[in-house]
Amino acid sequence: MSETQAGTSAAPTPTDAETFNPWSIVNLVFSHLASQGLHPILGESGDPGAPAAALLRALGIEPAAEGNRQVMREVRSDLDRIRAAVLGEAPS
Repeated sequence: MSETQAGTSAAPTPTDAETFNPWSIVNLVFSHLASQGLHPILGESGDPGAPAAALLRALGIEPAAEGNRQVMREVRSDLDRIRAAVLGEAPS
């Protein structure tokens, strides 16, 4: 099976590519189905993470466990500012 058939991108992704946690997609879809009166059972048909990751790739977004890379940069920046204010350390 080729790398593309296995569900991974053959092309390298740039470090600033958009990312998102595939489990957030699973949660979103699960919640939507439940609100529509359906009764999805998580994992009954296998691991939903792989299809969620494939959906993200189809939308041009790289699946990443840490979630949205832009949000993580903002969180790190906020933590750097807090660390500097509290501990007097220079932001990294």
